[in-house]
Amino acid sequence: MKFPSLKTLAESFISTLKRYPFELLFALIGTIAGTIEVELRHFNRVHEGWLMRGIMIANLGLLLSLSATLYTQSREIAKRNTFLIKLGAALFASLLIFIIDPTAREADYIRFFLICLAFHLLVAFAGFTAKGQLNGFWQFNKTLFLRFLTSVLYGVVLFLGIAAAIGATNFLFNFNFEWDTYAILWVWIVGMFTTTFFLAGVPVDLRSLDDDLSYPKGLKIFTQYVLIPLSSIYVLILLAYEVKILIKWSLPKGLVSNLILSYAVFGILSLLLVYPIKDRDGNKWIKTYARSFYFLLIPLLILLFVAVGARVFMYGITEWRYFLIALACWLLFISVYFLAFKKQNIKLIPISLCILTLLSVYGPQSAFSVSMYSQRRILVHFFEKNNALKEGKFLSVDSTKVSIKDGNHAVAALQYFISKYDLSALQPYFYKNLRTVSDSLEKLKHKNFTASDWYSKYELREVKYEWAKTQLGLGHFEPYNFPNNDIEKISDDYEFNVASSIKDISGYNLNFSPDYTVDSLDDSLNSIRFSHRTLVNKVSVLTINNEVFRFDPADVIKGLFADPKKLNTFKPSAKDYAGIYKIPAEFLSLTSHGKNFDVKFQIENTRFSKIKDKKPQFMFITISYF
Repeated sequence: MKFPSLKTLAESFISTLKRYPFELLFALIGTIAGTIEVELRHFNRVHEGWLMRGIMIANLGLLLSLSATLYTQSREIAKRNTFLIKLGAALFASLLIFIIDPTAREADYIRFFLICLAFHLLVAFAGFTAKGQLNGFWQFNKTLFLRFLTSVLYGVVLFLGIAAAIGATNFLFNFNFEWDTYAILWVWIVGMFTTTFFLAGVPVDLRSLDDDLSYPKGLKIFTQYVLIPLSSIYVLILLAYEVKILIKWSLPKGLVSNLILSYAVFGILSLLLVYPIKDRDGNKWIKTYARSFYFLLIPLLILLFVAVGARVFMYGITEWRYFLIALACWLLFISVYFLAFKKQNIKLIPISLCILTLLSVYGPQSAFSVSMYSQRRILVHFFEKNNALKEGKFLSVDSTKVSIKDGNHAVAALQYFISKYDLSALQPYFYKNLRTVSDSLEKLKHKNFTASDWYSKYELREVKYEWAKTQLGLGHFEPYNFPNNDIEKISDDYEFNVASSIKDISGYNLNFSPDYTVDSLDDSLNSIRFSHRTLVNKVSVLTINNEVFRFDPADVIKGLFADPKKLNTFKPSAKDYAGIYKIPAEFLSLTSHGKNFDVKFQIENTRFSKIKDKKPQFMFITISYF
């Protein structure tokens, strides 16, 4: 591998700085913000979210500025107007720092990702907004992709080399360079070196690219013998599964959406990679594959609509389900377009996806507005059901009249809502000014908490959530069961405890309660050696002097649910806010007889989710052996 010389790098840097001043300025700002973030990560600062927001905006500003540069370059716009367009793009990106605030709203992380994706797509076609130039568009993006891979490779090698040198000085000269030195080194290499190296390789003469008919032979081999076979495997599996659910007439599983999207990604990527050679001799198979791909995608999209729609009907809309629906609609549009029109414009793929992505970020049609409305309706329905909604405002509910399941579901929705959209998003349903409440809680946090910034921003959301729970009379409930997940059926949560702290050890010589931090211990009694392990799904294995005893807590739970009437006798009353089943010890134990020892396995307390016809999913469990 040949590295560029220092002189070449210096000349390339000066040339790149002249061509991309705004881009490199944003790169420098993001790098400095990243450096400060590393240095001050363990300090509790008042403005804890500004550095992360600065890094995000620097990323977005670089992408938008590059798009503006490519657009003005392709249109040959006058220098003065070019500067104004670039300045406008930079200012617009900078103003986003006052809108995106992931410290307060977790959903803003997703917003940032969506805007970042849209701006990446914008870079892909910003220099090719005029008609035609399809080959130039393909060659441009091929060049960008290869340049990106090269810059990453150079950056990783440079980091490893310098990091090894720093480590050597630590070892040889007893220097004390700690982890933050390596982190800062990585930030500067990624932020400045790889960015500058990448920008230096962006094509200047975009018009000449349309005359470039070169095509890497290895790319065709990779597409023909790797990507297309993979997509074919996916489609065969999915079509077989579709036939299965039609025969059984059952709802498709949630995982099928991921498989369908994987098939779509592999298929579209493979078609884009071989686009320049589709009309060359010997490549008629490409057109045949393209038509069959889009044709087979349509019934799979119908399956995707059914899978997502079933869960929307049961649990409401979340951002993830919104994105699945939006992608399914986009894929259907693309499929119909490429099947219906002979003259196919591949620029439509990034352009339409960019528009769709931007539409899903802000506005009443966005993923967050639609999801917020759907999840808010869950809370409204809960308070309506419990007669705690007056003049459109939430009142404190009577917890003694709320079932444990409904209460847990309500606080789960409340926790989800506050973490995603902040407490202030519930203002229409509160008499109090929630902005004032949030400010007061934040001042209280800074006064009482000394945790790191990374932790404290999540702690603030938890404080807001606890305040809302108390105000609404839901303080005794816990979100053991999350109502917006994608499992097929909502599970019921249970917590079991031994009814008495007095343990019946008659007939047994020893009581052993394993410590999860200790693997084994020696006891003076007959020099018996114990070894305890907890395997996957909480299956416990006890070894006594090479004699092995295996106990599965799921067998205990299965025995209890085999007799629902007996289980109901231990059901907690409505006044028992904790919702704990207090069950006699004999119903929470298993006994195993070995050659030399008899062992009783005793569950002391446990919390688990019970899904119909499935093994219980344990959240925690403590046990003892006799």
